[in-house]
This record gives sequence, structure tokens and C-alpha cells, in this order.
Amino acid sequence: MKFGPLVTILLFIFTQSMTGQSSFKTRQLQFNRVRLAYDQVWPELRSGLQKTGVDGAFEMFIRAFKAEGKLELWLRSAGQQKFKLFRTYNFCAHSGNPGPKIKEGDLQTPEGFYYINVFNPESLFHLSLGINYPNATDLKRSAGQSPGGDIYIHGNCVTVGCIPLTDEKIREVYVLAVEAKACGQNEIPVYIFPFRMNGPNLEEYSNKWPAWKNFWNSLVPAYRYFEERRMLL
Repeated sequence: MKFGPLVTILLFIFTQSMTGQSSFKTRQLQFNRVRLAYDQVWPELRSGLQKTGVDGAFEMFIRAFKAEGKLELWLRSAGQQKFKLFRTYNFCAHSGNPGPKIKEGDLQTPEGFYYINVFNPESLFHLSLGINYPNATDLKRSAGQSPGGDIYIHGNCVTVGCIPLTDEKIREVYVLAVEAKACGQNEIPVYIFPFRMNGPNLEEYSNKWPAWKNFWNSLVPAYRYFEERRMLL
């Protein structure tokens, strides 16, 4: 069967994309910690995916709440509009106070909208997933100061601004992130909220930390949209 030039180009791009995604997972599996993580957690995760109704290729969304110390993994299969909650993990250590990260060394965990931009299979903290802090909003807020960086979701229960899980739990998060990327998801969104942004919490925290009231209000639309629709704004 012969194809026209446009179809041929599109097929080539698709093939190259799929090859790149497959080779990403292959490269990750060359690292001992990733192979061990797959051996230890992937069979149970795969069973859990089937029970949740997430079959085949899937997308992943990470949502974290600093005050509650919770990290949620939301997944949806290809063709589905709504995300489903798959797992919730506890932070195993905390750093800083309510409010966004402003500068290097302030010990703050960022707040805002990010995505995974680093997979580190040889992390000092077992396995780690880096987020794209600082984003444009963070840079503006830092007002010429060094905003810091190297913010990760990682194993080992220590932190100076990151989100730490236990080694056991980061294996699950890392493997699912590798699978999502291998399925074609180039950017895995990570939303970090100061707290669950309902009315009472907003009032309580805004009264205690009035400097961040306007910033926190700017996060509310995305929070409420997802709460109501299980889709990203």
C-alpha cells in the first residue's frame, strides 16, 4: 500500500515518537534501582490498575497538599476524560511553613503548578522525580534573588524543601511515572497546594498568613475545577 507524502511524514513522526518513548523505559531499566523497583512493585501496581479501571496506556497527574502532608496519584486511561484517584501517600518529613518558595535556602516547599522534568534513577535519596521549579511565577516572585532549585519528590525521610516519601513509596510513584512517560505523556503535571483549598481552610490560613492570601486565591480556580470535574483546567 502506498501513502501520500503527508501521511508518510505523519507515520514517520509517530514511529519516532513511539520509539523514543519505548527507549526511555529501556534506558531507565538499565539502572539497578529501577529494575529492582519494577520487580518489587509493578505486579501489584498492575493488578491495582486493572481494579481501578485503568487499562493499557495511561496519563498521570500528581497533586500534593503541604499542610495535610498528602501526595495523590491520579490516573486516566487513553480516551478517558476524567482522572481516577489511584493512590495517596503521606509525606514522611516536612520543611518550612505555609506559603510558596521564594529564595534559595528558605527551606520552603514550592506551591503552584509544575511538571516532572527529571527522572533520577541514581538519586542520593533512592529514586527521585524533579519538578520544573522555578517556573515563571516563581522567578517573578523572587525579585532578583536566587530562587533556588533542585526540588524533587524522592525517597528517604529528609527534606529542605522537597516532598519526601519512604523508599518503598517512591518506588511506586517512580515506576508509574516511567510507565506514563513510556505511554506517551511528555509532561506529568504536579500541582502543589498549601492545603485543601476549601472555604474554612482558606479563611483560617489567610488569617494566619495574610501575605499569601492573594496568591492562594489565584490557586483556587484550578483546585475547584479539578474537584468538580476530575479534569485539569
